[in-house]
Amino acid sequence: MDSVWLLSLLDSTVRLAAPLILAAMAGYFSERAGVVDLALEGKMLAGAFAAAAAAAATGSAWLGLGAAIAASVLLALLHGFACISQKGEQVVSGVAINTIALGLTTVLASAWFGLGGRTPSLEAGARFQEITLPLAETLRPVPLLGPVYAELVSGHTLLAYVAFAAVALAAWVSAQTRFGLRLRAVGENPAAVDTAGISVTGLRYQAVAIAGVLCGIAGAYLSTAQGAAFQENMTAGKGFLALAALILGKWRPVPAMAACLLFAAADAVQTRLQGVPLPGVGQVPVQLIEALPYLLTVLLLAGFVGRAIPPKALGTPYVKDR
Repeated sequence: MDSVWLLSLLDSTVRLAAPLILAAMAGYFSERAGVVDLALEGKMLAGAFAAAAAAAATGSAWLGLGAAIAASVLLALLHGFACISQKGEQVVSGVAINTIALGLTTVLASAWFGLGGRTPSLEAGARFQEITLPLAETLRPVPLLGPVYAELVSGHTLLAYVAFAAVALAAWVSAQTRFGLRLRAVGENPAAVDTAGISVTGLRYQAVAIAGVLCGIAGAYLSTAQGAAFQENMTAGKGFLALAALILGKWRPVPAMAACLLFAAADAVQTRLQGVPLPGVGQVPVQLIEALPYLLTVLLLAGFVGRAIPPKALGTPYVKDR
């Protein structure tokens, strides 16, 4: 296999994996606290629209990022109110938020910008630019390690690096901090946490708020880093792929990241296979190739990775005994 082609494929994998990783870490915090987060898709979509709209209006990618986080956290708190305070059905709440985000972003984009559900293309200052790491060009001629550092490690936007840092942070918080241990406990046995004098409601709200922040960053990545505008339904199922990656990773940060990279690699491969005749097969329909990441998801979820056991209290509203 040509090394340049392989390096390009890996580089695309990293770029495509970043929003999946951010969304998977958002789901990790929420679901470890016992709140099913089917609304990852909707929060990402709201964040993508808010980021592009604010960046287009102000010319600042950072203000766009702030708007994305605010919009996503607002939906996260709405989900928390329905599921935590009102003891509502968590799956239904997630589906409702996804539906609201899909319809509202399209309507607002059309009303505000008149571009058929799109925002204007963003100028350079309104987007997050790629970062060249120190010594990237100096080390490029070095065999093997040079091209890997210059092309694969260097040359990504700040939000892509934030995505991978979020994995390390999530793993450290959940294993080494008091908050993380309490968060895991509230997803397993909320009654025991309550007996210890710790607010189950407060912990779960903190978890869904963190999920909102991460989904907002993921949405901003799609419209102001990977792309240069918002388009209708631009998340295209990425929230559900992130949730599948979380399940495949058995609700652990690093394995979930690995699953996101696998899905992103399948996406990068399908992009390169479009229009390329396969030996002995010929031209494969574009629709079948585009479905490759989702087919891979179904196959893996069908049992190729073993049984995934969720937190015991996942999806169960906590009702305090009186």
